[in-house]
Order: sequence, then structure tokens, then C-alpha cells
Amino acid sequence: MGHYFSYGSQPFPFDMFSMSHLVVLLLFLTLLVGLYLGRPRMNQKGKTFIRYTLIVILIGCESSFHLWFILHDQWTVRGNLPLQLCSISIYLCTFMLLTRNHSLSEVTFFFGIGGAIQAMITPELFYGFPHYRFFHFFIAHMAILYACFYMIWYERLHIKFQSVIKAWMTLNVIAVFVFFVNHLTGSNYMFLARKPTNPTIIDWLGPYPWYILSLEVLAFLIFTIVYFIFGKNRLKLKRK
Repeated sequence: MGHYFSYGSQPFPFDMFSMSHLVVLLLFLTLLVGLYLGRPRMNQKGKTFIRYTLIVILIGCESSFHLWFILHDQWTVRGNLPLQLCSISIYLCTFMLLTRNHSLSEVTFFFGIGGAIQAMITPELFYGFPHYRFFHFFIAHMAILYACFYMIWYERLHIKFQSVIKAWMTLNVIAVFVFFVNHLTGSNYMFLARKPTNPTIIDWLGPYPWYILSLEVLAFLIFTIVYFIFGKNRLKLKRK
């Protein structure tokens, strides 16, 4: 079974929109519908179980990710700091679920929805089914999305348009910090130094560095679309 956890991806290359990729997307949608339909019958004990299950999955995914690199003697500052948007979202989602803090949830919701959906559809992933990294990648991103929808459907998180501005400005502050980290370490966190290797939506946004400006506009547009879908009721977070 060692090759299922190997560092080289040659035995299991990832093919976008392959059968395994499509099955994962279908599984994600099925579980998401189940999460939504389960709302009316869910008591406090059930909500607590879902919340802490997601916390354990998020922590487990992040811990196993770093452990995998360490065991293969491949962990580096250049590639493994938690500075990709989805890595940041894992930490934010964990704290969001632990605290159910309204201000944190506003930002985390936009980060999670905006980043993880794009990552699920066009993954920057080199390991296909049934490699560990395939399962890790999709389980982690699914947990991010479920955490965000959990806050909307179970914890009554209602977002305002000001939340869009807040999340977008926070993203820019983080991006400035990450830009300098990339410059100092030669890394490519948040793809601010160069485009991803695999085909993604970034390929349509122009050459470097102009695609960064396009990403600014795209991020604001995605956040705004997310708001119009989920921000109809502009109330405060109701804690139960």
C-alpha cells in the first residue's frame, strides 16, 4: 500500500473531469443536498455532532497533509506554509466552527465558497484516485464548503453587502503579506508569483502580473454573486 502514499504522482496522475473527479463532484453535491434537507429535523445534539465532525475533519486533513510531506522529507517553507487561499480557509473554518463568531464567519464564508468551489472544479492537483493526496484534497475542500453552508443553514448566519467589502479588503491585506512572502522565499502562494501548472480559470485572466488585477475584479465579482445568492436575509447571527 506504500504507493498509495508515495510522493511521486506517476502511478496515479490526475485527469481533470475524469470519472473519479466527476464522481467526487457528484458525491459532494449529494451530501450537500442531504445537509440542506436535514435542517428541519436536526436537534441541538445533531448540530453539535456535525459541527465537531467538520472540525475533526479539517484538523485531520491539515495535520495529515503536513505529516505526509515531513515523512517524505519534502516539507519546505517555499511550498508548505498555510498561505494558499484554501489552506487559510481551513484554519478560518476551524475557528469559525469553534467560536461561531459573526465577524469571522462573514469573512470565512466568502473565502471558503469563493476559493473551494473553484478548487473543486479545476483542481491544482497532480495525484489521481486512489492516492492519498486525491482523497485529502477533495475531503479538505468539501469540509470547507460544508462548514460554510453549515453556518448558513444551521447557525442562521446572515450576511450583508458590507460583508462583501469586508471579505474583499481582508483578502487584499492577506495578499499583500503573501506577496512579500513569495518574494522572500521564491514560493507561489495564492498564485501571486505565477500561474498554476494545471489549467484553471486563471489561464483566462491574462499574463503575469496583469492577471493579478483580473483576480481582484473576479474575487469581488464572485463575492458579490455569493452575497446575492445567500445574503437575502440581512440579520445577525443567531446563536443557539
